[in-house]
Amino acid sequence: MKTVIITGAARGIGAACALMFAANGYDTVINYNTSKKEADELCRRINSSGGRAIAVGADVSVMSEAEKLFSAAGEEFGTADVLINNAGVAQQKLFTDITQGDYDRMFDCNVRSAFNCSQLALKSMIKNKYGRIINISSMWGISGASCEVHYSASKAAVIGFTKALAKEVAPSGVTVNCIAPGVIDTRMNACFDGETMRALAEETPAGRLGKPEDVAGAALFFAGRDSGFITGQVLCVDGGFI
Repeated sequence: MKTVIITGAARGIGAACALMFAANGYDTVINYNTSKKEADELCRRINSSGGRAIAVGADVSVMSEAEKLFSAAGEEFGTADVLINNAGVAQQKLFTDITQGDYDRMFDCNVRSAFNCSQLALKSMIKNKYGRIINISSMWGISGASCEVHYSASKAAVIGFTKALAKEVAPSGVTVNCIAPGVIDTRMNACFDGETMRALAEETPAGRLGKPEDVAGAALFFAGRDSGFITGQVLCVDGGFI
């Protein structure tokens, strides 16, 4: 049985990944930072359905906290076969209003967390000559978004991180791929009113907003053995938006 560690998994895309991977036989490590109640409930749902999951609180943008996550996962399930770097934040703000604190928080949550967890996961993946690292970026990391400069820049950094790391660890049997979601109907988009969300759905050629499960399905593909010759790639799950 394989083990997946999913950061920021208490809700949204991360929670959809946890449910889908658990349903496909993975031991599932649900990481959360502040959403303990949601993470515990998700863990209960998986375990009551015959799966195996644990919830571990850790701010993975801090290396010592990330180490705590991997230690707990190792004690319960052994080494991780799959890492999904999903933890992240978003913020809409004029560029001229972005503070140093805003910038630091954005890059810590969206980039440093992936750096920390990937370093820790690779210790066993390289030794085992097998592993899957899946990074969650955004379509705005490809095209850029007005009033989201720091967010777009951080998600572009995730793409560069993916492409470079993929080349470095490919000889060790580890793939590193990236998913760039479009507008997904999650709490992260709660800052938009209904009219804006309807407009975004209309702008999407597929004619609807994405669902967290759309992204989870792409992650499950990247995690499987059939994707072993695919690495360093960015898959847009955006309904044709860009």
